[in-house]
Amino acid sequence: MLKIAVPNKGSLSETAAQMLAEAGYQGRRDSRELVVADPRNGVEFFYLRPRDIATYVGSGALDVGITGRDLLLDSESPATETAELLFGESTFRFARPQGTAIELPDLQGARVATSYPGLVGAFLKTHGITTTLVRLDGAVESAVRLGVADAVADVVSTGSTLKKAGLEIFGPVILESTAVLISSGTEHPGAETLLRRLQGVLVARQYVLMDYDVPVAHLDEAVALTPGIESPTISPLHDPEWVAVRAMVPRTDTNQVMDALYAVGARAILVSPIHAARI
Repeated sequence: MLKIAVPNKGSLSETAAQMLAEAGYQGRRDSRELVVADPRNGVEFFYLRPRDIATYVGSGALDVGITGRDLLLDSESPATETAELLFGESTFRFARPQGTAIELPDLQGARVATSYPGLVGAFLKTHGITTTLVRLDGAVESAVRLGVADAVADVVSTGSTLKKAGLEIFGPVILESTAVLISSGTEHPGAETLLRRLQGVLVARQYVLMDYDVPVAHLDEAVALTPGIESPTISPLHDPEWVAVRAMVPRTDTNQVMDALYAVGARAILVSPIHAARI
């Protein structure tokens, strides 16, 4: 059976579980369960701390796992990223007290507080900067005010938390992180199936099916608006001057595409959700 590591808690846990369910897998029903077998799909799920997943997968104890790119890089595990899963996005930046903005090279010899010493240390090393990394498990933004560090490196969304702590962002982006599927590198037939299913979930979330009728005279204009993934399906209608078209359209563009199609003469424009896909 394919052994899959899944976050047992935290920001990645719920979305990862939902994604696996949409992919047709049977997950746990009780949050206290640590191991769940799904013999119908030939997999076994291991619910672990997000920070530990890359270590288990990298050691070969588990075949694949879902974790954050930040946690993978911070772990310095030999596990490899297989695919982006497009949730759990986060950005890592440096911050210093407001009004004392500096450039990245000015961190040379400074104390930098972070919950991700492996990730931040590797970033600084690539830029030839040596610092003293102060590892904290949380509340990193308080480190400067309490005299533990000269700067911090942490996850930033709006920056409001840092501002409240009297800090401001400086220097380049350390990392743009997202949830990823990682692998131990050992080939397993179930791993390819898992990847295809998860990619199918992403497609189903990102696209809709659009059906419409359009005069043959305006078909080229309409198809230019709905090229689909490979090519739209075009079917003849009883009226030889009209055809029916079906194509996949990005979900975020739905209403704009419908308006544009109507403007070129398309009618009976219908949109349907995609529940599963294999591309």
